[in-house]
Amino acid sequence: MQSPSLPLTRDLVLIGGGHAHALVLRQWGMNPLAGARVTVINPGPTAPYSGMLPGFVAGHYTRDALDIDLVKLARFANARVVVGSAEGIDLDRREVHVPGRPPIAFDVASVDVGITSDMPALPGFADHAIPAKPLGRFAAEWQSFRDGDAAGDVAVIGGGVAGVELILAMAFALRTRGRLRQATLIDNAQTLTAIGPKARQRLLDAMQKQGVTVLEHAEITEIGAESILLADGREVPSRFTTGAAGARPYDWIRDTGLQLQDGFITVNETLQSSDPMIFAAGDCAHLSASPRPKAGVYAVRQAPILYNNFRAALGSGTLRPYKAQKDYLKLISLGEKSALGERFGATFAGPMIWKWKDRIDQTFMQKFRDLPKMEAAPLPSHHAAGLAEAVGDKPMCGGCGSKVGRNALRDAFVQDRVGSRKDVEFLPGDDAAVLRHGEIRQVLSTDHLRAFTLDPVVMTRIAAVHALGDVWAMGAAPQAALASLTLPRMSPALQQRSLSEIMTVAHEVFREAGAGIVGGHTTLGDELTIGFAVTGLCETDPITLAGALAGDLLILTKPIGSGVLMAAEMQGAAQGEWIAAALEQMTRPQSEAARILSSAHAMTDVTGFGLAGHLMGISEASNLRAHLRIADIPVLQGAEELAQSGVRSTLFPENRLLAPELPEGGKHDLLFDPQTAGGLLACVAKDEAETLLSQLSTAGYNAAIIGEMSAGAPGIDLA
Repeated sequence: MQSPSLPLTRDLVLIGGGHAHALVLRQWGMNPLAGARVTVINPGPTAPYSGMLPGFVAGHYTRDALDIDLVKLARFANARVVVGSAEGIDLDRREVHVPGRPPIAFDVASVDVGITSDMPALPGFADHAIPAKPLGRFAAEWQSFRDGDAAGDVAVIGGGVAGVELILAMAFALRTRGRLRQATLIDNAQTLTAIGPKARQRLLDAMQKQGVTVLEHAEITEIGAESILLADGREVPSRFTTGAAGARPYDWIRDTGLQLQDGFITVNETLQSSDPMIFAAGDCAHLSASPRPKAGVYAVRQAPILYNNFRAALGSGTLRPYKAQKDYLKLISLGEKSALGERFGATFAGPMIWKWKDRIDQTFMQKFRDLPKMEAAPLPSHHAAGLAEAVGDKPMCGGCGSKVGRNALRDAFVQDRVGSRKDVEFLPGDDAAVLRHGEIRQVLSTDHLRAFTLDPVVMTRIAAVHALGDVWAMGAAPQAALASLTLPRMSPALQQRSLSEIMTVAHEVFREAGAGIVGGHTTLGDELTIGFAVTGLCETDPITLAGALAGDLLILTKPIGSGVLMAAEMQGAAQGEWIAAALEQMTRPQSEAARILSSAHAMTDVTGFGLAGHLMGISEASNLRAHLRIADIPVLQGAEELAQSGVRSTLFPENRLLAPELPEGGKHDLLFDPQTAGGLLACVAKDEAETLLSQLSTAGYNAAIIGEMSAGAPGIDLA
C-alpha cells in the first residue's frame, strides 16, 4: 500500500530573500523538515547578490548574473514565494502583513531584508537620486544611464568602502565608453575610516587614476536633477547621483514591537529576537553579544545556524549559537578588473586579486544556478503494465495542463446531456449551459484547477478568473459562485489559515466581478485544488461560438504560453521573472475586456485546448475558415524560448491532434499550449476592430489582432 503524504503542521515564514535565507532554502531543499510549510516573502522573484554589484556597474557582469532566482530556489525547497514587500509584523496575531493580500500567519518567522541607503531627510534626494540599496532598483537605473547618451557626470554620497567601490566602477564604465566628464565622491567627514591606512591610500590612488574627484568634509544642501549644491556654495555636476552613506533599517521594522538597536533588530547568539519565535539575520540584525559591521560575509556564515535553529524552533533539535569572526577578508573592486584585499592590516592588490574575488563570487552564485537534482522515488520493482508510461519522465502539470484532452471529453459527454428538460439548452459556447427563466437566460459553468503554485492566494485568483472565463466569454454578467476546495492534509490550525487566505481572496475577486460566493464544499487530499461553479445573467442573447461572420477579425486579449512556462517551472527550467510575469497575467480579470468586446459576433476564452483548439471550436461552430498570423500572436516572456528548447505541457500531445495539419516547432507549438485563465478570443466586425483594440490597450490588456475569418471549410491556416 502506498503511504499517504504527511500532514503539514507548522508555518515557517522567511521575510526577505537575503543571502542567509537563500542559503537556508537551498539546505532545506536537500533536507526538509517533515510537517513544516515554508514561505519566503520578497519584493521580486529574484534576490540580487551585492558582492557582484561593483562588477556589474563597471560592465564586467550582465544584470542577470547578480540575481539569485528565488522562484527556482523555492521550487527546489518546496516553498511558496510571495512576491511583495513586507510592511509589518503583528506579534499578537502572529502574522506578517504584505500589501494587496491577506496576512500571512506564522509559527516561526525570520527577517533578512537587508538595509536601505535612502536619505529621505536630504532635500532633493527622493526626486533626483537613487539609493544604492535596495540593489534591484539601483541596478536597473544605472544600466539605463550607463548605456544611454546623457552627459557623464556622476556622484556618490558616502565615503565608505561601498561608496568608493561604486564611484570607481561608475567612472571606469563611463570612461571606457568615452562618456566620463566628472565623477565625484562626497562625504561629510573623512573617507575610508573603516580600513587601515595602507588600504586607504591605495584606494585614494585608484580613484585618482580613474579621474574621481574626492570631496571630504562637504555638507550637501540640496540635490538637483543635474547638480548637487554644497553648503559652501560649490555646485557639483551630476546627472546620476546615488547614496551609499551608511546603513539604514527599513522603517516598518520600527513598528514591529521587537527590541531594536538604532532601528536594527536585536538578536542574541542564537539569532533570536526579543520574541524567541522570530529570528533575524544579515544587515537588518544587530548582534547584541558581538556587534559587527554590516557585511555580507556575516549573513553567509549565519545561514547554517539559522537552518538548524529554525528546525529547533519548529520542534526538531536544539538551538546552536552563532560565533561571529572578529575580522574578515575584504576584497574591494577597483573599477577595472583589479581588486584590493585587506585583512588584519595587510593589503595586496592587482588583477590576480580581482580573479580571486571573481572566483569566490561565482562559486557562491553557482550554488543557486546549479541546484542538486532531486531524483524522483523509483517505481516499485513489481508494478502493473503501463505504470511507467503513465507516470512519465516529468512532473504532471497543474492548471489546465493537467486536464483531460478534448477527444476524451467528447467521448464521455455524448448524446442527450439534459434529458427531457426544456428550460436548459446547450449552446456552442465552451462548457457553459444556458438556463431559460422566462425571458431571462442564466449561464452556468464550472471549473476546477490542480494547483501549480504553492501560494494559495495567487492560485485562488487564477482559479476564480479562470472559472469566470466562460461567463465573460458568453457576454453574461457574473452572478453567483460556489467554491469547491481540496486542501493538502494539514493540522486544524493550518486548515484555518489556508481557508482564510483562499476565501478572503475569492470573495474579493468575485465581488469585483459583480458576483458573490454563496456557498461551497471543502475536503482534504494529497494536494491543493481550487474550483468554482459560476452563474451569470444575459440581458441579451449569449455570445456563442457559432456567430462568427466571414470578414471578422480575431482579437486575443492575453498572450499565450502559460502552459509551457508552468511546465518549465516545475522542472526548474524557467526564469523566476518569467514565472512572476505569467502569474500576473493569469490573475488579470477579463471583466473589462468582456465589456469592451460585448459586440463580438463569436467569443470564447482560451484555456485547456490551447489557442488552436479553441479557434477550431469557433471555426467548426460557425462553419468558417480561420486564418492566423503567427507573427502577430502575443506570447508571454520566455515561452517561445522554452518551446524552442522542447519544453511541453502534459496536455500538448492531445491538443496537437486537434489540428495535426498545422506546422510544428517553436512558436507554432504554442498554438497547442494549454492556457490557464487565458485571454478572450473574439470575432469582431472589421470596421470595429481597431477601435476595440485601442480600448483594450487603454484598459491595460496586451491585446492584438491575430487573424480573420473567411468563407471556406472549417479549419485553420497560418500566415
